[in-house]
Amino acid sequence: MPDARETSDARETSDARETPAPKPQDGAARTGSRTGSRTGPAGDTGRSGHTGRTGRPRLTSRAEILAAARRLIDRDGWEKLTIRRLAAELGIGATTLYHHIRSKDELLVLLLNHHVDQIAHPQLPDDPRDRVVAAATALHDALADWPWAAEILTADGFVGLLDASALWMVEAVVAGAEDCGCTPDQAVDVFRDLWYYTVGEILVRAHSARRPAEGTHPAPRGASFSDLDATQVPRLAAIGDRWPELAARDTYPRGLRAFADALLPHAPPTAPRTTD
Repeated sequence: MPDARETSDARETSDARETPAPKPQDGAARTGSRTGSRTGPAGDTGRSGHTGRTGRPRLTSRAEILAAARRLIDRDGWEKLTIRRLAAELGIGATTLYHHIRSKDELLVLLLNHHVDQIAHPQLPDDPRDRVVAAATALHDALADWPWAAEILTADGFVGLLDASALWMVEAVVAGAEDCGCTPDQAVDVFRDLWYYTVGEILVRAHSARRPAEGTHPAPRGASFSDLDATQVPRLAAIGDRWPELAARDTYPRGLRAFADALLPHAPPTAPRTTD
């Protein structure tokens, strides 16, 4: 999860730097009660860049906030997303933004829920084992597009942060495991095991692609094992310079299937449960 100190730091920085608006005098600018944006006499755009009647605050919608946050993440990475930078992107004060978003953590969860909500639900197979694999694959594909989201969800208990509408993939895995013969407790274990495998694969690939470009990772040792001492590591030396090519292959689907088959009971599946 992002460092909780970022929230308090952002608030302290905002409070220290945000200059309160002076008391309005006749004909002077006024401060909107909720947004904190200042509008001058008629036609003056104030800080927000939007014209309007004197005293009318600039309205900032949830959709505008999420769209601006997404732009910042896509451009600079989620680690550099702060409440102050987001406020600047929106053209409002940081204190104003806190009326809508209480912390960076809350913002990231809102973004994640919105992202998952936009993903089309695939037609899940009738066979419960296939359903577990299909749902886990959908979860993988959703987070592979946004690897930063996987980092947010690396702590146990993340499902409590998501909206019910964003939990359909988790529900499908748990239901499929139960329909295979797992108890509810065992079904949760199946999900957690598959989740660890999934998020690990996403993060390793995302970090592997990012670090060389950022110059934060040592250069590979010639991208080859051909110079290794075969008396110490004979199998790796035999693989030699083929290692990078082999390591780059997408083995997630095959690994997921093998992992799910090992976790799920090998018993005749029960009929899917129905609710009244």
